[in-house]
Amino acid sequence: MPAVPPAVAGTTTANRIRALILATVAFAVNFWAWALLSPLGPVYKELLGLSAFAVSVLVAVPVIVGSLGRTVLGGLTDRYGGRIVFSITTLLGVVPVLFLAYVDSYPALLAGGLLLGMTGATFAIGVPFVNAWFPPERRGLALGVFGMGNIGTAISGFATPWLAQEFGRRAPFYTVAVALAVVGLLMLALGRDAPGTKPATEPFLTRFTAAARLRVTKEMAGIYALTFGGLVAFGVYLPLYLQSVYGLTVPDAAARSAGFVVLATLTRPVGGWTADRFGGETVLSWALVVVFACAVIVSFAPAMPLATVGFLVMAAALGLGNGAVFAVLGRAVPASMVGSATGVVGAAGGLGGFLPPIIMGLIYQATGAYAIGLMLLAAMAFGAFVYCWFILRPNART
Repeated sequence: MPAVPPAVAGTTTANRIRALILATVAFAVNFWAWALLSPLGPVYKELLGLSAFAVSVLVAVPVIVGSLGRTVLGGLTDRYGGRIVFSITTLLGVVPVLFLAYVDSYPALLAGGLLLGMTGATFAIGVPFVNAWFPPERRGLALGVFGMGNIGTAISGFATPWLAQEFGRRAPFYTVAVALAVVGLLMLALGRDAPGTKPATEPFLTRFTAAARLRVTKEMAGIYALTFGGLVAFGVYLPLYLQSVYGLTVPDAAARSAGFVVLATLTRPVGGWTADRFGGETVLSWALVVVFACAVIVSFAPAMPLATVGFLVMAAALGLGNGAVFAVLGRAVPASMVGSATGVVGAAGGLGGFLPPIIMGLIYQATGAYAIGLMLLAAMAFGAFVYCWFILRPNART
């Protein structure tokens, strides 16, 4: 596999840290916007009399758009640079957020969620933007820190229901709109692309096809669909699951779900750091076998203490896996294709988060339980572990 050239000489530590902080904050705010509808799902369910399946579709629509949009934004980043693409996308995100503040019909909510998906696609901008600032031996940790922007989902879980309850249903939308405008302008004013960054000159389709054909892109796309997809799926569906299975209140379920995302987010840089030292393929193998074991445990709907431990350990393992994926990708893909490859892998991860909530909703409506859906997760995690342990690890060593 081709190696990524080292970061351009002359980049100072202060400039690298500033770029990393700007990208991480912008990513976190965009992810808060992306996750606005999920914590309010129970509210819309009661307000509009929606079925469990209808709510699942509502919270999944931004996920699918954010997933597919990553291929486009990743390609645009390779062509025009992360600073300008990040700034414009963040500022445009204000529009659907304000639109959703004023609609109260299901079709309008779906339309707003469709436009809101662009905020979730910003991940594909940040990875090549950050990757270009750091040398290969530090990219795993740097990308892991950037990935902590996932905490925007947890912020939404904590803050969105509280703001809506204390100040009215429109308050969280106003708050996020202001935050998007501020960070978009900050990125435009203070952000800089890494020195020596050269824009890709090939047509988008050519670059996208070439990146998608790389073996490492396909391998990491499959694994990321499971690790990040699992994180997103639980982030958006866990509140409904906890209310249904354990009878928790809306605020309690949202808080516990946010805790799941926070832990996964905090372990993401650990995954990148350990991948820098022990190899991303090894870290992925151990993370996947832990996800398998935890999914089996929680599928039996055990008592709340055991379920809590199972979900939290699973969250930590998913976070480690997320960090390791992009440590592998950042080293293996040519610099001019990192954005396009990230778009492919990020889209796969988002799609991995789109389908499970819908499948879980359908399974629950058909059986009145979630066990089958969780056992499907366990089976997929075990299959991915076998592939990582017996194929990826030996190939990495040779």
